[in-house]
Amino acid sequence: MDENKEEYISRLKAKMDELNKDLDKLTDEAAQAEGGLKEEYQQQMLDLRKKLKELEGKLAAVQDSGESGWEDLKQGMEKSWATWKKSFSRAKEEFEKAYREGPGKK
Repeated sequence: MDENKEEYISRLKAKMDELNKDLDKLTDEAAQAEGGLKEEYQQQMLDLRKKLKELEGKLAAVQDSGESGWEDLKQGMEKSWATWKKSFSRAKEEFEKAYREGPGKK
């Protein structure tokens, strides 16, 4: 897909909005966990939010870049995005597993 800078930024902003909604949902679920799991999940949510803020900063750098330099920034953004998605998916899987197994199990 050969997209221009504006299309790329628009697409990533839409993805980030959706992931923010998913993260809000997981944060609500983490707040309902019991005991040590609650603290662990809340910390994971804080870590994910921190990483998402870093992504937002990288996206801002792409927005502020000139036409000639944005492709280089795009590559770095894609790597960061993939890392964040893996972290998010891992946390989501943990939550789902814990809820299937019930309280007191991980």
